[in-house]
Amino acid sequence: MKMLITGGGGFVGARLARTLLERGTLAGRTITGVVLADQIAPPSDLLADSRVSARVGPLLGQCAALADEAFDGVFHLASAVSGECEADFDLGMRSNLDSTRALLDALRTRQQRHGAMTRLVFSSSVAVFGPDASVPMPPVVADDTLPAPQTSYGMQKLVCEHLIADYTRKGFVDGRAARLMTVTVRPGRPNGAASSFFSGIIREPLAGVESICPVSADVRHPVSSPSSAVAGLIAVYEASREALGGRLALNLPALNVSVGEMLDALEQVAGPAVRARVRFERDERIAGIVANWPTGATAARAASLGLKPDLRFTDIVRQYIVDCRQRTDAATTLKGLN
Repeated sequence: MKMLITGGGGFVGARLARTLLERGTLAGRTITGVVLADQIAPPSDLLADSRVSARVGPLLGQCAALADEAFDGVFHLASAVSGECEADFDLGMRSNLDSTRALLDALRTRQQRHGAMTRLVFSSSVAVFGPDASVPMPPVVADDTLPAPQTSYGMQKLVCEHLIADYTRKGFVDGRAARLMTVTVRPGRPNGAASSFFSGIIREPLAGVESICPVSADVRHPVSSPSSAVAGLIAVYEASREALGGRLALNLPALNVSVGEMLDALEQVAGPAVRARVRFERDERIAGIVANWPTGATAARAASLGLKPDLRFTDIVRQYIVDCRQRTDAATTLKGLN
């Protein structure tokens, strides 16, 4: 089978690609090719695999040509992130909404030309939830909590969920949407996501660098490790329509944790000197965005697929350290860890 991963050059997309290539199969079929589409080239280790090819450039400009390619499955991860979408409305609409519509239309055209329906998993977000005066957001959101996003990013993700549901209802694609929790710890440099600090307060101290936390220690949020996020995406892809229990989006498992608890875990794993590299300095823009996010989440439908949340944030910190030590730049990445 031939797979397409949009956003395949990014952190989650590349990790998903590695996992699929290591498995060699998906939904009982042998993976013969993986196309990674992104604005950046994928990591060199993926390009070294003969099954992998790359398409570099904006997704919106690539979609028309996809109608003539025989993709058996698609993981649609490409997205502008939350902070970028708030700062640049047009960028968010183009990168998130317009590109998704164009991708769905390409898959629809293929289905109409060749009668082949492509299975698509869309990476949605916990950001679809938010407070609304008429329907208050509960402290812990569930699969059936009414989405009421209070950011452009969350709105775009929710609209895409509904588009995918309708294209599925019409028989153009076999779509499903998985709402990812904030994935941490992400390697590399901070990005434009409002949630970037959830990784930064772990990643930078471990690298011997000071990190500024823009919210208070009592801020709570649902998070997941990279491995849990990837496992969730694959499970949602492989699940039958009956097992999914409907065509609507579902939450992926979450570890509900506070910033203070994250730092406690960092100290437990790496020591007080590493924790001391985190400094609190409130950023009203970031704090305002985060204040409209859920403080926790449950995932009953994902649990029915056998998915479980990470149990402890210490495990997530240790997973990041192990991942770093397997990379060639491990000495730099963990230079602050004695």
